[in-house]
Amino acid sequence: MSLTDSHVHLYPPAVNRHPPGWAKKQGEPHWALLCTRRRKDGRAVQGFPGVAALLRAMDAAGVARAVLLGWYWEKPETCAQQNRFYASCVRAHPDRLAAFATVQPAAGRKAALDEVRRAAGEGLRGLGELSPHSQGYRVDDAIFGAVLKLAAKLKLPVNLHVTDPDSRDYPGRVATPLKDFVWLAQKHPETTFILAHWGGLLPLRNPAALKLKNLFYDTAASPLLYDEGIWRKFLTQVPAERVLFGSDYPLNAYPRIDEEPVMARLVAELHRSGLTADQLRAVAGGTAARLLKR
Repeated sequence: MSLTDSHVHLYPPAVNRHPPGWAKKQGEPHWALLCTRRRKDGRAVQGFPGVAALLRAMDAAGVARAVLLGWYWEKPETCAQQNRFYASCVRAHPDRLAAFATVQPAAGRKAALDEVRRAAGEGLRGLGELSPHSQGYRVDDAIFGAVLKLAAKLKLPVNLHVTDPDSRDYPGRVATPLKDFVWLAQKHPETTFILAHWGGLLPLRNPAALKLKNLFYDTAASPLLYDEGIWRKFLTQVPAERVLFGSDYPLNAYPRIDEEPVMARLVAELHRSGLTADQLRAVAGGTAARLLKR
């Protein structure tokens, strides 16, 4: 069974050298609040590995391929920098890495669409992780709508950040009303959406979402949100062909156990989840392979 981690973040060396300082200079306060903070016991919420460290983590976890997701940046310039970095990563490791591009509608219609086209031309395979609620635009924003239509035309799936409405509060938490994702899927039926973090359990809360065939879900940050029963609970109602394994590495998903993020630990949870062999094959990589083929 070939394993794909469909939700990984990675940052350029300039970010890794001093994340808080970079964020302040770049004008990305929300990212800094989420990604550079420490827990009450002093442990960092996430690590900042380079490409080599990511590949070692993948090897240790038995992950054949990782999908690098961008971030819901506040500045268009940061989106472009992230996309160029990811393009270089994919060129260097085409057998191990795929990547999604990030975009900010605040750039303006032409600039936003040009960035999507450039990223696709550089070999990036989707858009995301995006978050209208965090980036400061409405889900019915006209430029965002144009981006989604272009994504459909280019066959680029779009990963969106979703916050469970019942999740605990934490610094930087932004509410993402689940009805917005149903609206997006209905408004843009030709666009493929991947809702991160189990989609905030959208299909379990709203059965209408099950009928929307362009909605998919990833498992990113699962241990921070739900217990291990979530795998069978979710896949009892949602077909495995619409679920993608994602770790959210280098987020430390097991802070009570690990000092540093360990990708292999969520892989182990997947294997003991109790899913059937067919479900495992789909979640572990089959669904991702189908969505990223273009």
